[in-house]
Amino acid sequence: MSPIYRRRLWANRLNLLISLGTMLFGMAFLFWILWVLFRNGFAALSPTLFTQPTPPPGSAGGLANAILGSVIIVGVATLVSTPIGILAGIYLAEYGKDGAIARATRFINDILLSAPSIVIGLFVYTVYVMQVGHFSGWAGSFALALIAIPVVVRTTENMLHLVPGSLREAAVALGAPMWKVILRVTLKAVRGGVITGVLLAVARMAGETAPLLFTALNNQFWSADMNGPMANLPVVIFQFAMSPFEDWKSLAWAAALLITLTVLIINILARTVFRQTGVR
Repeated sequence: MSPIYRRRLWANRLNLLISLGTMLFGMAFLFWILWVLFRNGFAALSPTLFTQPTPPPGSAGGLANAILGSVIIVGVATLVSTPIGILAGIYLAEYGKDGAIARATRFINDILLSAPSIVIGLFVYTVYVMQVGHFSGWAGSFALALIAIPVVVRTTENMLHLVPGSLREAAVALGAPMWKVILRVTLKAVRGGVITGVLLAVARMAGETAPLLFTALNNQFWSADMNGPMANLPVVIFQFAMSPFEDWKSLAWAAALLITLTVLIINILARTVFRQTGVR
């Protein structure tokens, strides 16, 4: 074995060992977090958690109104952000390409991707909540939609770039108009990747607290009225975890466990069932 080959072999082994160590280091913290959540939150899981609203201190209750509020707020935000994000991604990949408008759109999209969520919450509070004079579920959905749109835009554009030009040319050669080429050929070819982007956006929205503190706030009662304050799991966790009452802290741990499991399941689905790295 030559000295050069031996040196490269040991360098390769050293780098593999460092990579494995860093992976185990990160996984250790992940399992530590999951262990703490399960240890503190699993005991509070019960049928009451899903059937009773958030209680006053010292009373029995659950998180049903907060779960309902989170589902409604995130659902509306998903319905708003998905078509906007997909259409914007289609424009950037198929029409705008390297044009001035496309470059400006990508720049703004990159800013929104990296913007702190509390800044988005303050923006919605200023332009919407202060104008109408009250917190509302609509404001919360609006704020979460602003967080989700850049994720969907980036994913859709990147997936459409994976479609070879020959596939578009073949469809055009058969006489298909451009809009039909996009809907029936290119977008259909990468639908798994687009769905993955939407699921990742939903997973990000599910755990956001800061935007909802300035928009939807909270509500201790049953309410499906989007025009008023709505209960939601992230804000309930924030308020109950800061309280001095042990029953509220127990519910906060349970809510944190629910959100963590939801985000974990969505990420697993996005990276396994709907995972797509190429064109089908």
